[in-house]
Amino acid sequence: MNVPQHVAIILDGNGRWAKSKGMPRNYGHAQGSKNVERICEEAWRMGIKYLTVYAFSTENWNRPKSEVDALMKLLRNYMKTCLKTAEKNDMKIRVIGDITALDEDIKGRIKELEEASKNNGGLNFTIAINYGSRDEMIRATRRLAKDCVDGKVDVSAIDERLYETYLDTHDIPDPDLLIRTSGELRLSNYLLWQLAYSEFYFTDVLWPDFTKEELVKAIEQYNSRDRRFGGVKEAQDV
Repeated sequence: MNVPQHVAIILDGNGRWAKSKGMPRNYGHAQGSKNVERICEEAWRMGIKYLTVYAFSTENWNRPKSEVDALMKLLRNYMKTCLKTAEKNDMKIRVIGDITALDEDIKGRIKELEEASKNNGGLNFTIAINYGSRDEMIRATRRLAKDCVDGKVDVSAIDERLYETYLDTHDIPDPDLLIRTSGELRLSNYLLWQLAYSEFYFTDVLWPDFTKEELVKAIEQYNSRDRRFGGVKEAQDV
C-alpha cells in the first residue's frame, strides 16, 4: 500500500464508549488515552512518519467542570507516560495549541517532554492541546502583523508559504489523511488550513475500539482515492 506520510486523527467517541459499558465518561477518556499509545506504535510499524491527534480543543473548556478537571488530570498522567513511551519508541513529541491557558505544572511537563524527545528519530507525534484552528490562525496573524509593524516583514512578501511559518504546525508537513472516529462528519475546528487537500476518512468505530485493523481500513480507503490537488491528470483533461 501507499502509506500516507502524515495522518491526523480526531479521537472521538470516548464518552459514548464508556456509556455503552455502563461506565462514567472519564473512564472512556482514560481508555482512549491508552489506545493512543497503541496506535502510535502501529502507525510507526506501518511506515507513517507523522501522527497528529486532537486531544483537547479550545471548545472543550465548555464541558462540565468535573469532566474538564478529569481531563486535565488525565493529561498530567499522560505526559508522564508519554515521556517513557517517547524514550522507549524513539518518538519525537510536540504540542500544538495555546498552552498559556494550562496550569503551570502541565506547561512544565510539556516543555520537558518536547525537550527530552527533540532529537529522537522515530514517529513524529503531535498532540493538539487547547487547540482550535481559528485560534491558531488568529494568533499567527497577530504575530505576522506585529512583524510587519516592526519592519521585519514586507506586506508584499506575504504569501501562503510565509504565513505557514507562523502557524503552530510550521515544521510539520500537511496531513495526507484525516481520520475521525465515532461517526461524526465534521472537522470541529481542527487543522482547517492544513487539511485543505487532505483525504478524509470517517468511521462509526468509537476511538477506544479503533485498532490496527481499523487503521489499515482507513489506509486502504486512502489508496483508492485520486489525489489531484485541484488539477487533473493528463488522461482526464478533456
